Amino acid sequence: MRHALRMTPQFYVTAPQTCPYLPDRLERKLFTSLQGEQAQSLNDALSHQGFRRSQNVLYRPSCADCSACLSARISVADFKPSKTQRRTAKKNTDIKRKAISPWATEDQFDLFRRYLDTRHADGGMADMDVFEFAAMIEETPIRTRIVEYSEPESEDLIAVCLTDILNDGLSMVYSFYDPNFIKYSLGTWMILDHIAIAQELGLPYVYLGYWVPGSDKMGYKAQFSGLEIYNRGAWEPFRGEEAYLDEQRPTTTDPIAEQVANIQLPNSVK
Repeated sequence: MRHALRMTPQFYVTAPQTCPYLPDRLERKLFTSLQGEQAQSLNDALSHQGFRRSQNVLYRPSCADCSACLSARISVADFKPSKTQRRTAKKNTDIKRKAISPWATEDQFDLFRRYLDTRHADGGMADMDVFEFAAMIEETPIRTRIVEYSEPESEDLIAVCLTDILNDGLSMVYSFYDPNFIKYSLGTWMILDHIAIAQELGLPYVYLGYWVPGSDKMGYKAQFSGLEIYNRGAWEPFRGEEAYLDEQRPTTTDPIAEQVANIQLPNSVK
C-alpha cells in the first residue's frame, strides 16, 4: 500500500544583491517554491504574512540591515476615493475590461515592451524577452487571471494586470500600461478598478505588493485610503510615511531561522 506524504515547504535565502528601491542598500529574499495540490492554500496563507508570488515562487524581503519593504493592501470597506481618484475614475468610465485565463499574447508583450522602454528602461525586467514574459504570465499553479483594459473606440489594448485570486482578496502581481495614455492615470485606474472588482466579489482586500518609505517609485500606494501595512508580523492601518522611516535601519533583525519558525503554514501542508 502506498501512502502520500505531505511535504513541508522548504525555505531558502537569496544572495545579497543591489536594492532596486533605496540607494546604497543590498537586498536578499526569503523564498519557497509554490507547487502541487496545496499551492493555493500555501499562497493564501503566506500572502497574509507579507509574501508575494512570482511564477511558482513565493518570496518576502529578508534583508540583514533593513526592513523597509512593507507589504501593503487596501481594505475595501475602508476605502474612500480622493477627489483626484474620483476624477480619474470618471475620466476612464468608458474603458473596457476583460478578465481572461493567464495566457500571454503578442499584444500584451508589445504593450509590456513599450511600458518598460518608457518607464523602467534601467530596471531589473528591462531585458525580458517574449519567452520570459510568457513564463511570467503563464507559470502559475493557483487561481490567476489576466485583466485586460481596452480603449473604447479602437479597442486597442492599453493596460494589463496579472491578478491572483486569494481567499480574502485580489493580489495585483504585476501591471503595465500604454505610456501614451499617461494623462489617464492608468496605474491608479487599475487599482481603483480592482477595488471595484473586489467589491463585486465580496472580497475584503486588494493586495498591492510592497511599499517602501522614502522610495519615489512606491509613493503612489500611500495615496489610497484604507491602506494597511504588514509590519512586525501583523497588519495595521497605515500611520503615515514618517512612522515607518526607522524600518530602513532597524535596531534588530530576526535571524532567518527565527523568521522561518514564525511563519504560519496552513494545516494542509504541515
